[in-house]
Amino acid sequence: MEGTAAVVGAGPNGLAAAVVLARAGLDVTVHEAAGTPGGAARSAAVLGPGTVVDLGSAVHPFGVASPLFSRLGLHRHGLEWLHPPVVAAHPLDDGPPGLLHRSLERTAAELGPDGRAWSALHRGVVGRWEQTVESALGPLVRVPEHPAALASFGFRAPWPAAATARALFRTEQARGLFAGSAAHAVLPPRHVLTSAFGTLFGAAAHATGWPVARGGSQAIADALVADLREHGGRVLLDRPVTDLAQVRPAELVLLDLTPRQVLGLGGLGLPPRYRRALSRWRYGTACYKVDLLLDGPVPWRDPRVARAGTVHVGGTLAQIGAAESQARAGRLPERPFVLVAQQGAADPSRAPAGQQVLWAYAHVPHGCDDPRAGERVLEQLERFAPGVRDRVLARVDTPPSGLQAWNANLVGGDIGGGALDGLQQVFRPVVRADPYATGVPGVFLCSSSTPPGGGVHGMAGYHAARRALTGLARERRRAGGGPG
Repeated sequence: MEGTAAVVGAGPNGLAAAVVLARAGLDVTVHEAAGTPGGAARSAAVLGPGTVVDLGSAVHPFGVASPLFSRLGLHRHGLEWLHPPVVAAHPLDDGPPGLLHRSLERTAAELGPDGRAWSALHRGVVGRWEQTVESALGPLVRVPEHPAALASFGFRAPWPAAATARALFRTEQARGLFAGSAAHAVLPPRHVLTSAFGTLFGAAAHATGWPVARGGSQAIADALVADLREHGGRVLLDRPVTDLAQVRPAELVLLDLTPRQVLGLGGLGLPPRYRRALSRWRYGTACYKVDLLLDGPVPWRDPRVARAGTVHVGGTLAQIGAAESQARAGRLPERPFVLVAQQGAADPSRAPAGQQVLWAYAHVPHGCDDPRAGERVLEQLERFAPGVRDRVLARVDTPPSGLQAWNANLVGGDIGGGALDGLQQVFRPVVRADPYATGVPGVFLCSSSTPPGGGVHGMAGYHAARRALTGLARERRRAGGGPG
């Protein structure tokens, strides 16, 4: 198919959309406001020479599982997934941590009396993993391609994670392990559909793992850019787009932007009803990020935690629920839920020899720049790793306003493109059958504010690009130009 296309934003979804369009034969140009491509999948040496810090996303369960990334063969462009010895750990004040392994059987065995329930919850999804991912990483309102897989997953998905954990598990290890995975929804575990996150993240661990990209998350963006260039496309950096006229006369325009940026774009001419719907879009709980360079490994009270690529620091199910509810209600939790990535457990290149880069963020109220949040991240780490403060060589705090200044899509520190509660769990960004069309001919939305939401997997870009290509072919047929 001949023609021209412009993509605004070089995040993973924008780049994925660009690759799909370029492979279909279009002449594609990506316009990126920043000086490097990648959006929230960028890396830099912010902790000093020899360090690699993921500025945004760090661990990639749905990158390695992405149907699009697999089809593209991004390994040809240097992308390599590295797996830690332990997928994730969930330390507790009393008793051993919950440990999530690649092996479902090993995880279940270590959970003792809850092993059978853990296996029963996840085994069906793991057994149909490829079909489940294909269904889950797309619009929910559609005819399912894999109804059996979707039904198996859907039976587990609607319930609040807290209710599922309390109904199925007796130990705090299993309840905490499930709650930590569910907390990736950035919602209190009492909310409906949070079990979907707990189950999907747990199944991902057992099916394909939670790896990191060798050399940093930037490698994912770099591989997508290389594929785009291989197919004739280009990326223009330091090119902020404030008016649609800047990318015309491209026949297709795809916007890797959240609703707030779309509403601020001049020359778009959105239909009034669509514009009103976008103006009602709600952004959610924020992240306060803390990056640390340590003079050695984290002194976790239980040394097995040091082998985990991801550590959920929040304590028991009840403690996580309280912290997430406080953040959602606009109060800074005394003990926030903290997500920690120890990329060095899989990729020693992230820090100079003998040192360790520690990536962490706390869930805080939307737009909360309170510096106490950074201290509470350290307090939570110290709670389960006494003496970690004494190992800090360098520290960089990035509050929600800093995240937004670095990437305009991270509005108020919301890393998911918008809250995942209410109708926004299913209809993103508006209630309509086609979530990618804007109502402006040839203009489509492809950001994390569209299905399937946040994460570095490129599937929002993929689905938007396929929808755009279908629309372009239809318009050409109507104009008498043949099938395209």
